[in-house]
Amino acid sequence: MPHGGRTLTQASTALLRHDLGVGLLSALLIGLWEMSGLDMGVARSFGGLHGFALREAWWTSGLLHEGGRVAAGTLLGALAWDASRAKPDGPALRQRWCWLAATLACMLLVSAIKRHSPTSCPWDLAEFGGHATRLSHWRFDLRDGGSGRCFPSGHASAAFAFFGVYFLWRGHRPVAARLWLIGTGVVGMLFGLAQVARGAHFPSHVFWSAWMCWMICAPLAVLWSAKTAREGSSFRRRPESSDCV
Repeated sequence: MPHGGRTLTQASTALLRHDLGVGLLSALLIGLWEMSGLDMGVARSFGGLHGFALREAWWTSGLLHEGGRVAAGTLLGALAWDASRAKPDGPALRQRWCWLAATLACMLLVSAIKRHSPTSCPWDLAEFGGHATRLSHWRFDLRDGGSGRCFPSGHASAAFAFFGVYFLWRGHRPVAARLWLIGTGVVGMLFGLAQVARGAHFPSHVFWSAWMCWMICAPLAVLWSAKTAREGSSFRRRPESSDCV
């Protein structure tokens, strides 16, 4: 297959359409979930007027919440160490550093939105022993009477932010990259389940966290191929590879 600018542009466009299509379909499904009212149904299965019994359980609070933070920090350190070592094959050093920065960006952006959100956690709602009134988390102009700062799920993003590793490697080791993507999604959902069981989030908070991380990574994944196409065929790389500009 030729590596000319035109071919790279076509490959980049196809990847972008696929990745954004995944994001669009996911947004539609999450929207349907919210409209169904299942958020409250799931919350009620874990909590009641006296709160959430699993709020301080060892597997929710200790293993998957506190332990998850440690695991995410350790993995970030491992990726930073990997990005400092030259390798004869696979992504270039600059590429790996850029995707490490993208991973941090996912975590920081989700956390920043959460920090400024007026939406309170389920455990703050009157139905679960708190004082807040349930409002849509899209009503940024209203206060629900609680402490806020609960949308989207910052803890789940500690896993979903590592979607970037999939984009980094999918052009070099596609099978391993897909396995990483699946594993990242599973761990993110486990982190989210723990927070839902504790009353810290609704399921939609977790889903939107995953969506935001994907939508940060997906456009970045195609930019390097587009840049390479502009520079011409003198800089050769596989069309599927992803990098930062």
